[in-house]
Amino acid sequence: MHDRQLPAASDRPGPPREPPRRLSYRVLAISFALVMLAAAVVIMTTAGLFWVQMHGQSRSPAAPPPAASPLAARVDPGLADVTATLGYQQAISAGTGMVLTSSGQVITNNHVIEGATSITVTDVGNHRSYYAMVLGFDQGKDIAVLQLAGASGLKTVPLGTSSAVTVGEKVLALGNAGGLGGTPAAATGTVTALGQSITATSASAGFTERLTGLIQTDAPLQPGDSGGPLISPAGQVIGMNTAGSSQFQIASGVTWAFAIPARQAALDAAAIAAGRASAAVHIGATAFLGVQLAPYGVPVPGSPAAAGAGVAGILAGAPAARAGLAPGDVITSIGGHGVTSAMSVRSLMNAYHPGDAASLDWVDGAGQAHTATIVFIAGPAG
Repeated sequence: MHDRQLPAASDRPGPPREPPRRLSYRVLAISFALVMLAAAVVIMTTAGLFWVQMHGQSRSPAAPPPAASPLAARVDPGLADVTATLGYQQAISAGTGMVLTSSGQVITNNHVIEGATSITVTDVGNHRSYYAMVLGFDQGKDIAVLQLAGASGLKTVPLGTSSAVTVGEKVLALGNAGGLGGTPAAATGTVTALGQSITATSASAGFTERLTGLIQTDAPLQPGDSGGPLISPAGQVIGMNTAGSSQFQIASGVTWAFAIPARQAALDAAAIAAGRASAAVHIGATAFLGVQLAPYGVPVPGSPAAAGAGVAGILAGAPAARAGLAPGDVITSIGGHGVTSAMSVRSLMNAYHPGDAASLDWVDGAGQAHTATIVFIAGPAG
């Protein structure tokens, strides 16, 4: 669908990326392509190329979809269009959000805002646009919560529990399909399986995320639908759409789509809104080192044969540059914790915030070891 090169690692800066307009990232702003007629699919997203391994069995649709208009009319006013400017990639990511509070807390997928240097949210109910800050995120569950600046009196979504969802139930998915904004587009379908798991791995950076307990449907989701609601016939939000196959059909004309159960999303959002950080949940602004890391398994010219994350590029003026790192170096530890890949850098960085200090160890191109204390600055979201 809309593919782009993922900046080589979690610390994201790098040379400008082409085209200036991209749609929402990774899975649900994705498309799937069947590979060798097996249960593995390739996802082309605005975040790059991902391999997704399916876990569990899905079933054929069992019932016709519900009429879209009555249900959509009940939920539309509580939705929002999320536009994230990815400054270091010179790109834009578009997705969907659900308004949780009248004062402007909005839940969306983390992959919609990941890498954002600024975020604008347009409320569907009142058509006003707001600047948004990231309250926090959970990368492993693909959930982020935003706070809209100066918002009040917003309509909210009727977020329900997903415990009563059954296979064969009719559903309606809404979202900012195509990143066009305005009235959310509707996609109808049926719940085809429950408790599904997918494993997504970035082919360029080696990042792996496993999402579990997902609702699987045959609703034909589109790029931009990420973060939008999956709605029951009763008009309740039973899930948050996070992955889908729209341009490619799997097997006998059946498409796959996945949603995070509403109960899981609501619990995570409540923890983030309350400021409860954990090993999985990051609260507040993202710490930034200022390096472009090589994809997992891809050697950096001039790098020594050392275990760690190879540095492919340095952002001028950022902490890494001030510490003396250079392209070709290999980062071996952060804060005393060993680094084995770009993925481990991403995980370790989640424990820090702007202004925090940590030790940084690396090996230069000549094999010489270095240590420095660096102070993180604020960086891209997610």
